[in-house]
Amino acid sequence: MAGLPETSFSAQGPLVTRVGLGGEGVLRTYGKDAQAREVINEAMAQGITYFDTAPAYAGSQAYLGSVWAEHPDVEEKIFHTSKSAQRSFDGALRDLEEILHTLNRKKLDLWQIHDVRTMDDIRKIESSNGALKAFVQARDQGLVKHIGVTGHHDPEVLKICVQKWPLDAVLLPANPPEVLLGGFLDLAAGEAKEKGMAVIGMKCMGGGHYVQPQTGATADKLLNYALHCGVDLIIVGCSSPQEVRDLAKAATAPPMSESERADLEELFAPGLRRLAYYRGTV
Repeated sequence: MAGLPETSFSAQGPLVTRVGLGGEGVLRTYGKDAQAREVINEAMAQGITYFDTAPAYAGSQAYLGSVWAEHPDVEEKIFHTSKSAQRSFDGALRDLEEILHTLNRKKLDLWQIHDVRTMDDIRKIESSNGALKAFVQARDQGLVKHIGVTGHHDPEVLKICVQKWPLDAVLLPANPPEVLLGGFLDLAAGEAKEKGMAVIGMKCMGGGHYVQPQTGATADKLLNYALHCGVDLIIVGCSSPQEVRDLAKAATAPPMSESERADLEELFAPGLRRLAYYRGTV
């Protein structure tokens, strides 16, 4: 399927689909090559162009790399991303070398400083021998086109990264509890938008924990909600080709009404801190 809705990735472009295949789901495994390849191939068949991964996601990069090696024709059609949780200059560059080798790529479209949680993380990353210099150097050298940051632990910490660092993108949680709690989607994302950065949503279904059809919290509603809460695109991990098809379908659905959004938020209003389990305080 072609023709999924697209958005310009940051002020510099290019166009990417508003839904991307995340590195979770079946991709965050080892030894499930056939199932993982089915999911990746279905994502391409559905017209998805944004593919997310990271060294931390088990065999995700190797699965993707094996598919890209067999499909050199998609080189210019796919937006290749990865991350590094290394905090030092040397560690980050070693990560990048291994990422490119595993993904069978000469360069990345987006490389992200992964999972920044604390002020101590920030101090290490921006120190004289910190990872931030490696990210900027890689962009300057053309090994990566864009650099970004990811975080789901503390919105204030992520906002500081967005404010201080020369980034092109931020990846953060996008779901009903986050809208109600505030922080990531208003403060951090707001700062990113002012700087012309791409805002990417994750944890749209809370790792599957938010999907409760009996209450009305269906996967399609949660995906629709996430797509229309101020982000440019969302990434979702999938465990089967059908889940990929459902993700692609969500991209083309019209936005929910304000009353429908309010009804969904009401389901999550009790126990917000518990539901935002990925934050530093629960």
